Amino acid sequence: MPVDPSSLHLPTQPGVYLFKTTEGRVLYVGKATNLQDRVRSYFAKNPDRDMIPTLVSNADNIDCIVTGTPSEALILERQLIREHKPRYNSLLKDDKSYPFIAITADEVPRVMYTRHPPEGARLWGPFADAGAAKRVIQLLRRHFGIRDCKELLPQGCLAMHIGMCAAPCIEVNDYASRVSAAMRVLDGDGEALVKHLKEEMDDHSEHLRYEAAGRSRDLIAAVRKTLSQQVIHSRFYQDCDAIGFANQGDLGTIVLLSAENGIVVGQTQYPLMHRGDISESVSRVLSEHYAERRPPKTVLVPTPIGEWMEEWLSERRGGKVEVRNPQRGELVKLRKMADANAEAQLMRNQRKESGSLEQRAADEGAVLLGMEQLDHIVCFDMAQLQGEGRVGASVSLRNGRPDKKAYRTYTVKDASMDDVRMMGHVVERWLKRQEGWPDLLLIDGGLVHLNEIQNLLIKHGLVDRVPLATLAKREETLHRIDCEDLVLDRRGRALVFARDEAHRFVNNFHRKRRGRKGLADPLEAVEGLGAKRLQALLRHFGGRRGIDHASRDDLAAVEGIGPALAERIWREIH
Repeated sequence: MPVDPSSLHLPTQPGVYLFKTTEGRVLYVGKATNLQDRVRSYFAKNPDRDMIPTLVSNADNIDCIVTGTPSEALILERQLIREHKPRYNSLLKDDKSYPFIAITADEVPRVMYTRHPPEGARLWGPFADAGAAKRVIQLLRRHFGIRDCKELLPQGCLAMHIGMCAAPCIEVNDYASRVSAAMRVLDGDGEALVKHLKEEMDDHSEHLRYEAAGRSRDLIAAVRKTLSQQVIHSRFYQDCDAIGFANQGDLGTIVLLSAENGIVVGQTQYPLMHRGDISESVSRVLSEHYAERRPPKTVLVPTPIGEWMEEWLSERRGGKVEVRNPQRGELVKLRKMADANAEAQLMRNQRKESGSLEQRAADEGAVLLGMEQLDHIVCFDMAQLQGEGRVGASVSLRNGRPDKKAYRTYTVKDASMDDVRMMGHVVERWLKRQEGWPDLLLIDGGLVHLNEIQNLLIKHGLVDRVPLATLAKREETLHRIDCEDLVLDRRGRALVFARDEAHRFVNNFHRKRRGRKGLADPLEAVEGLGAKRLQALLRHFGGRRGIDHASRDDLAAVEGIGPALAERIWREIH
């Protein structure tokens, strides 16, 4: 039943509050400087957000966690949202952190590509284009010899021998100056490196080494992309980030434009599920973006976001951070430019979404089954008619879409007549030809099929490598080993589609085989009578009727037939 506000006895300290159902499912996570006052505001007659009445009516109780400071509450809120993914909070679409390039604070520094930078490291990023960042690391290693190995090896390593490392593990020499030069490149002074690459590209071109020249050209593009070349210039843009926001329904995008020394130097975008409160969505992204990154002096936001976010940013920076919502002047232009970029990214994301409905179905299926991913499904089905035409087939789904190159058909070759043993026969043949394994092996069938294939996986030592499930048509019930049966709803549509596709594919194969058998000449079943000898018979006797009326001796007289084959042909006819 809905929460009774008079029964709430919350503290007046800062902390985090959680709206929950009786089953313990978290519907919403929020932060507060004063928990009691903040939660009371949800029961006001005129709530400030459209979703609040629905949230209050669906929640059965409200829990809270007290923290020492509002900044701690902000960090805890971020962690709880990541853990519970509440329905009414704004959620990052992939909930992932962006990668950084880091140079560690070790005595012999090391360059890293990482989403979780080590303590004390110098950081550059985050980078939305991970591939370009990795290529720049390769460049730094090649041109400056910066090590990337986890430990120093006294005998050196392969990277040293192929010219990718200056070997500080053997002799330090000028390694510190190399690191300093690499840092200058990452700080934006990459012209020396670009100039060197251009000279290298020109040299390759002059000597007709066009492939090598193309690689140099691509490296130049990678450096420029990662180091974010100048986009716009203004004396007002001194160490500030502008936040742009756009949404279409519950699909939203936030873009951060970073400006340093009067230059817009880069852009990072965060797609998210927007729940109607721009302030909350912006706060969610800021807490994610600056969790591993030093905030700038000024942050320009599309709507006021509260004093304690400003305090947390100042704490992260180690100095004053000004959060502004400019209404006029040059800073408004930068803020509007961020909005325009957010609109453009939103349109791109919408186009991606419309083209990836299958991937979304696969992702929802993975969540439903408690799996990390469900990007590759292989499904088996069997078909026969009164013991005739015993065939099987497997279909493959990649990212929710049919991978028709991986579809396979099987003719049952053993004496098995029941569906379960035929399925085992076909799956075993498939297992023996695999080099990699799907995220799920799905069988059209029930518990008997599940046990049969499970025993087969145990026999081949694959029970821990191939996740297995069977899907019965009755009520779309999914069976798994050591799991409760699950009646699939809309979230399981990828599994139902895989089963239905396997059923369609095997039935088509079965129909074709029956059709071919009905049209086939009975003589094709005669052992030793191939297509060439059959053609010889037809030419000799002038057609099928002549063969039917021929004697054993007449048949044996045909070139390539002989008495024994003539006997078999005559018996087949008569």
